[in-house]
Order: sequence, then structure tokens, then C-alpha cells
Amino acid sequence: MSSAQATASSIASSAPVAPVIAQSAAAAADKPKPCCVCKDEKAKRDECMLFSRAADPQKDCVSTIDQYRSCMAGFGFKV
Repeated sequence: MSSAQATASSIASSAPVAPVIAQSAAAAADKPKPCCVCKDEKAKRDECMLFSRAADPQKDCVSTIDQYRSCMAGFGFKV
């Protein structure tokens, strides 16, 4: 076997791997970054937590926190 045939053979054997890598990279590129989704819900949650006068702001803002969590879950993120 010549070196050209060996190279062609190794390229042919690695060809099926390349589309799999390209597909997973494309799927990752399609998924938005966590910072870029649910901006309104995040702003409402943050405002509630920062300006709440309750002793426990987390309990006071449970509805806005749940809205943010459900929005993020819709994009595939676990918060």
C-alpha cells in the first residue's frame, strides 16, 4: 500500500465522524446563551428581590422566581 492510498484510507475512515461533530456543533450554536433569554422575567425577579421590604425576599418574590425558572426551562436551562 502506498502512502497516498494509506492517507486516502485514513481520510475515508474518518469521514463518518466529521458529520457527527458538525451536527453537535450546529446544535450548540442554535441554543441561545442563558444571558440572552428571559430578560424581562429576570429583570422583574431581580427588581422584586432587590426592592422587597419583606424579611425574606425569596418568599415574597416566589411567583416572579417561578416565572423566571419556567421561562429558562423552556429554553432547556435548569435554574
